[in-house]
Amino acid sequence: MVSTEVARTIVGTIGNVISFFLFASPIPTIVNMYKKKAAEEFKPDPYIATVMNCMLWVFYGLPIVHPDSTLVVAINSIGLAMELIYLSFFFIYAKRSGRLKVIGWLCIEIMLLGVVASCTLLLRKTHAQRSAIVGILCVIFGVLMYASPLTIMWKVIKTKSVKYMPFNLSLANFLNGIIWVTYALIRFDLYILIGNGLGALSGAIQLILYACYFSSTSKKDDDDDDDDVKPSEL
Repeated sequence: MVSTEVARTIVGTIGNVISFFLFASPIPTIVNMYKKKAAEEFKPDPYIATVMNCMLWVFYGLPIVHPDSTLVVAINSIGLAMELIYLSFFFIYAKRSGRLKVIGWLCIEIMLLGVVASCTLLLRKTHAQRSAIVGILCVIFGVLMYASPLTIMWKVIKTKSVKYMPFNLSLANFLNGIIWVTYALIRFDLYILIGNGLGALSGAIQLILYACYFSSTSKKDDDDDDDDVKPSEL
């Protein structure tokens, strides 16, 4: 019989693989930016937010805060590196105002992480206390990140078209949430459970919307061929 620890490792590894593909989803947009040598309508905001989210989860998974969370640290470290690479491309091709925005927000995030780390390590002595502080912040930033798909879901409802909500991304988002919820339940972790529970819920709603409006999408696309926005770039 498979032990709890082995099951947790297997589920976490699967979660890492799915999460990696989610982190890699902006690559077509970055490649397009590189080919055009221009940032154009690229918005750095989601990537800046993801950097903060990843940094908090990496800190959360450290042995001094929440022991035995190697897989959480691993995938968020990879995600952090990828997000910084995306922002580096934006920095190269963006206008001066865009560059200043990225530098400003990254400095603020680094200072915020420093404050969180200092307060957590100096004022809280046990793993449970430290996990609670950092975990709550991770959940808060996770909720803010899930505000972005709400915009896309509203657009789907408004236009009755799933043109701007790729099925593969919605499915991956749902599966990613389910896997990490399972991971959190094997050895109960409230903060991973809440954060990824919201992700699973968001993905489930996207799939429901896809089922509701998929049949009407092709017809609407025929009537709206002059729209140049690509789903992968939204």
